[in-house]
Amino acid sequence: MNIIYVLIPLSVILMVLAIGAFFWAVKNDQFDDLDTPAMDILDDDEEPPNDNDRSGSQ
Repeated sequence: MNIIYVLIPLSVILMVLAIGAFFWAVKNDQFDDLDTPAMDILDDDEEPPNDNDRSGSQ
């Protein structure tokens, strides 16, 4: 029964820290743009080589 006197304040402190971290993240625009990072992986950075640029005997 004595452990409840430790667990309840500990859980309240952890909850306050989690809520504080959430509000800090919102204030610093961590959740501002959720679509662009997901779409960046689909964008090609390099252009494919052109067939006319290859040198070789014909």
